[in-house]
Amino acid sequence: MIRRMFYRLTQSVVTLLGVSLLVFFITHAIPADPVAAVAGPHADKETRERIRKELGLSDPLWQQYGRYVWHVLQGDLGKSFVTGERVTDAILTRFPSTLAVSVGGVAIWLLVGVPLGVLTAKYRDKPIDRITLVLAMIAISLPTFWLGRLLQYQIAYRDGILPVAGFTNWWCLILPSLTLGVAGAGYYARLVHSNMLEVLNQDYIRAARARGLSEPVVLFKHALRNALIPVLTVLGMDVAGLLAGVVFTESIFALPGLGSLALQAVRNLDVPMIMGTVLFSAVLVVGANIIVDAIYRLVDPRIQQTA
Repeated sequence: MIRRMFYRLTQSVVTLLGVSLLVFFITHAIPADPVAAVAGPHADKETRERIRKELGLSDPLWQQYGRYVWHVLQGDLGKSFVTGERVTDAILTRFPSTLAVSVGGVAIWLLVGVPLGVLTAKYRDKPIDRITLVLAMIAISLPTFWLGRLLQYQIAYRDGILPVAGFTNWWCLILPSLTLGVAGAGYYARLVHSNMLEVLNQDYIRAARARGLSEPVVLFKHALRNALIPVLTVLGMDVAGLLAGVVFTESIFALPGLGSLALQAVRNLDVPMIMGTVLFSAVLVVGANIIVDAIYRLVDPRIQQTA
């Protein structure tokens, strides 16, 4: 167990180092000058050169990257070229909004998608199965930006039930969470459905029914537990992606989250902010992998025995 954990941590460090290296050289390969965003379009050559030297952009790339990695190891992600704000502070300020919306979306995924997947697997090829799967496919196919605008117009603007945009209170997070949750619930309903169909044909399920166990116990304790392994893999990556920033949803509802922060950084060619948001996203993805790997062993103890 300790050896495996050490291996995963080493693999994670190498992954994060590779991500930082790749993003660093991509941002510097863009045919645009980040100094222009700082100095403005009317700055003279001397001013630009002075700013370039102050920001350390006149040094060789390998030296800039080495300095950046050294600062990151000390917990410093640098300062924004445009606002002068510390990147770490900007991320920590924006993260709660993204976290709240993501938790709401994931809750809808699981509370709606998982029971529907189990139900349609139980009543395979019945009308409820076909209707649910058709609705799930429609939900998956709906573009997030279109669904968000539709909910915003009808529920917020016309009916006035919820706020249209912004983040002034927790009511503002209901529509964004619902926008994320609709498509995800449809996707997870189909995913659980597919895995449940395979599990329900196993011998131990027939044995459980032969012992007289109730159908809910068979479905949710025995079948669903074994069908969750592939679902957890996908869920870990999806949750990490949400926490890294939901760009479209945050843009539609004017939420001050990581997605809008990253988008603004790209528009301004704010290299430290781009590097910080991408590296933070990579940490979330790597962390999600480690957490999912640990959850595997709780859901299925046989993985612990074979690892």
